[in-house]
Formats: sequence, structure tokens, C-alpha cells
Amino acid sequence: MSDEITLVVPAQEDFRPIVHLVVGGLAVRLDLTMDALEDLQVALDALLARRDDEGDVVVRVAFDDQEMRATVGPLPSAILEDVERDGNELGLRRVLETVCETFEVEERNGEAWVELTKRTAAPTATGG
Repeated sequence: MSDEITLVVPAQEDFRPIVHLVVGGLAVRLDLTMDALEDLQVALDALLARRDDEGDVVVRVAFDDQEMRATVGPLPSAILEDVERDGNELGLRRVLETVCETFEVEERNGEAWVELTKRTAAPTATGG
């Protein structure tokens, strides 16, 4: 079974705690570890910090038994340059690579959307 929640919140910093609250509630439902929740919150903060204007930002979170996927956007297209830089410097790319299983940036109508994935269950060992 897969569930999805879509939040549309003002891009201003004052509204970011709402995203944390909702994602935290999902984490409890999924029995996500505190480490996994903190990783996801760090990734979301890194992306949401790219916007602090009068517009809205969309955070779509889909989850199932194995993983949580969060899509964030629209973000400035300059984010594409940030994630293409060498991962050795402490930039957006390094943060996302460190705290997420995967991330992907997609350009839609001149704006960037980022999809993050975070495992919600420990990988199962297969016997051999």
C-alpha cells in the first residue's frame, strides 16, 4: 500500500515548521528511526531554504513499507548548478548525497523540482 500527502505552504521560513510537523507525523506512522527522520528533515531544510519569497512551495510526500519519497518545488533553476558541482565541497549536492538514498532534479517550465528518497525499512537479508 502506498500513501501520499501534498502540502502547499508559503515559501517563507516561518512556515517550514509545518512541513517538519507533517513529516514527523508520517515518520511516527512508519516507525522511522530518529536518524532517518533527522536526515529527511535536513534534506528538506536544505531545499526549502532556497526559497523565501511570497510564493508557495509544494512538498509531496509518498510512502510505502520500504521508502519515503519527497518531491519539493518549484525551486530556482540555479539549484541545477548547485547539484552538478563537485560533491567534495559542503554544498547542496553533498548534503543530499549524505542524508538521502537518492535524489533527482527535474526541470519543469524553467523551475526545478527535487525528488528525494529515504528508506523506511532496513534492507532484508536474503539467504543464499
